[in-house]
Amino acid sequence: MKKVQAGFTLIELMIVVAIIGILAAIAIPQYQTYIAKSQVTRAMGEAGAVKTAIEVCVLEGKNAIGLPSAANPQNCDTQATGSSILTGGDQINATAPAGKGFPQAAFVTATTPTVTATFGNSAAAALQATTQTVVWSRSALGTWSCTAVGVADPKYRPVGCL
Repeated sequence: MKKVQAGFTLIELMIVVAIIGILAAIAIPQYQTYIAKSQVTRAMGEAGAVKTAIEVCVLEGKNAIGLPSAANPQNCDTQATGSSILTGGDQINATAPAGKGFPQAAFVTATTPTVTATFGNSAAAALQATTQTVVWSRSALGTWSCTAVGVADPKYRPVGCL
């Protein structure tokens, strides 16, 4: 009579567990690198979104950050939105909800503003190790350039951001 196999042997199960362990040892660090790189790209985009409001302010001759008012007509509202991977208060009332941060804008001169996104809160551990930022800078000619300041590992830098 034929005997039908009823299950897996111990050796077969150990081989499967070993293969899963090897795959996990390779996949987890790669996934963490992917997360950190995507967060740098996200911060680049979130800070880049502020560029449009800043550009309008420069064209209107405004050169200070804050809500425009009768007393401060030169103020520029950046209309920045909060992010869970950034730190820094919003520039309207200098506070941010818990776990949120905003890109920070500043005017170096009347025509050369910068927008800085500093990693914090729930950003990847590799990005919180030291002060790491993504900075958009406008030249006097109106061109914007991106720099990843403190992001020492080039594998985290997105294309278009030095």
